[in-house]
Formats: sequence, C-alpha cells, structure tokens
Amino acid sequence: MALALQTFSTVGDANAALKATGTRYLGGGTLVVRAANEGDISVSGLVRSTDPSLSAIEIDNGKARIGASVTMAAIARHPELGAIAKAARAVGGPAIRNMATVGGNLFAPAPYGDFAVALLALGATVDTDDGEMPIEDFLAGRDGSRAIVTSVRFELPKAENFRFLKVSRVKPKGVSVLSIAAALEQAGDSTVSSVRIALGCMADRPMRARGAEKALIGSTLNQDGIAAALAAAGEGTSPITDPIASAWYRAEVLPVHLGRLLLG
Repeated sequence: MALALQTFSTVGDANAALKATGTRYLGGGTLVVRAANEGDISVSGLVRSTDPSLSAIEIDNGKARIGASVTMAAIARHPELGAIAKAARAVGGPAIRNMATVGGNLFAPAPYGDFAVALLALGATVDTDDGEMPIEDFLAGRDGSRAIVTSVRFELPKAENFRFLKVSRVKPKGVSVLSIAAALEQAGDSTVSSVRIALGCMADRPMRARGAEKALIGSTLNQDGIAAALAAAGEGTSPITDPIASAWYRAEVLPVHLGRLLLG
C-alpha cells in the first residue's frame, strides 16, 4: 500500500494535518517507516515539518534546548553536549544515529528509547504545541498524544554528575537488555545530596527508580553506602520480556549494573 507524504514548513500546519485518521508524524523514520514496511495497516499517511527550530541546538547559561528533529549523531558530536554524548552514542550504530531523533526517542517503546532514559534522569521538560510539561507527564500520556514534540529542555549536568550505562548482548550496537541513567550531586562531606535515576526496559517506557533514589540521599557512594539503594532498585518495576531477555533476567541483573554505575 502506497503511503502519502505531506511536508509542511511550520509545526502548526503539520499538527493540523495529523488530525486525519491514519496519519503518523515522520521524524527520523527509524520506527514509523519500519512499522509501515512491516505491514502496519493503521498507517496510511506520513506528515513531516521542515521548521528550522526542530533541528536547532541552543545552549545558554547552562541550559540546553534541543529540537525534536536533532539526531543522536548531532548530539554526540556537539562540543557543549559532551556530558550526555555517551547516551546519544548508545542508540544503534552510525547509520541509525544519523536518523534517530530526540522526538522519536521519546515515543520509542522498550527496548528502544535509550536517550529518553537519559532525558528522564536529567529532569527534562518536553515542548509541544500544547505547551511545556515535565518529561514524566509526557511519557505517562504519550500513547494518546497527537501533538508534535518540538523540543526538550534541561540543565546541562557537569560531566562528573551524570552517568549512563546501556547493557546489551551485542556490542557496540545491540538492543538494550536495560539502560540506566543517573544525575546526582554530592555535598561537601561526599554524601549524595540529590539524585534522579531512570531505568529503561524495566517497564514499557522509561521510569524513575524512586526507591533507589530515596535510599541514596545522605549516603556515600561506596559498597556499603549504596546497598540499600540496590535492594530498592526493583521497587515498582515491571520489566519487559522480549527475545533479548526475560523479565526475570532483567530484574536479576538490575542491581548488579546499577551498582557498577554508582561506583563508577
């Protein structure tokens, strides 16, 4: 079945076109084009926008705004985004990173969407035509969303305060067994003063490890100090089962890999 492709110069016009039944937004195409090629008959037309703001990266006073059409490759090579480059490089191989976008990662179902895990740990906000919202709220309601994501915003972390780990069976570009991102700060006595931990593949979309976060506050990053956090890491999770790994396996290895991430 042939697919109709409509291109608009503004996000507003593209958003209006998306109201038609069967239309999907085309960003990098790594997910929606594959679905159409595999016979997803719910997709009858594709909509895209060439609005320049979608491809812009803006860094100002320690804050970043990244357009939804910015690719993982562009993030990985940007001189001021080095702290999060590892998360961008975790997405597929070079060909995929040249196509995969920030906006697409926000909608990607597990086991994909590794960069969205990083954004969740960073406490990003998501901009759409409907306004700006915390990334937790966006991820919770993304299945019913028809609004085009225009950008994400977050405070740039110091390199030593942001950690990312992707666990896969095939390196360097395998699908995730799980992914973990942590943004943390330590007080003068080396205890953890603030922390956000995000998990991928431990639910059908990125989620916070709130039990582990709570246990880490006031603790030091050593084997004894993180023990309670590792014990609480699986609280509230619902790991996926797929050809890569079972839910049981993901739950078993989560504390191991979280411990490695926290201990550096």
